[in-house]
Amino acid sequence: MPAEPKKIVPKGLADYLDVMSKSVFQTGMSWKVVENKWPGTQVAFSGFEPGVIAHFTDKEVDQLAGDTRIIRNRRKIQATVQNARQMLEMEDEHGTFRDYLRSHGSFDATVADLRKRFKFVGEMGAFHFLYVIGEEVPSYEDWCASRGVKPATE
Repeated sequence: MPAEPKKIVPKGLADYLDVMSKSVFQTGMSWKVVENKWPGTQVAFSGFEPGVIAHFTDKEVDQLAGDTRIIRNRRKIQATVQNARQMLEMEDEHGTFRDYLRSHGSFDATVADLRKRFKFVGEMGAFHFLYVIGEEVPSYEDWCASRGVKPATE
């Protein structure tokens, strides 16, 4: 993992969606490119307010796919819309999104469910997401070792 990501204390569902979406957009991309584009991405995605993004139309997705402020990957844009919908559903079902995350009993079960429910969230994306939002995760080195992968370096 490049420079250690800054942890946050989520103040609302938009914070969770922001961090998850950053993990989605970072997949297969330079972290520096994503960092440089993220302020524009936050504006383009209405501050990652799930209630707004969940109602984006195909026309709005088309507009975002042409917006130079963001990484213009249509599948990741569509995933962000779907993830907003899923996040709202999980919050409705569990009371809070945090309660949803903590309903699994273990890190691995949480990762498995995130990967099942949310688009473009893989092993590393789930680890990054949970780490940044302050959920309990193994050390990066232990996580890599448990998956038989070599830790990334800058």
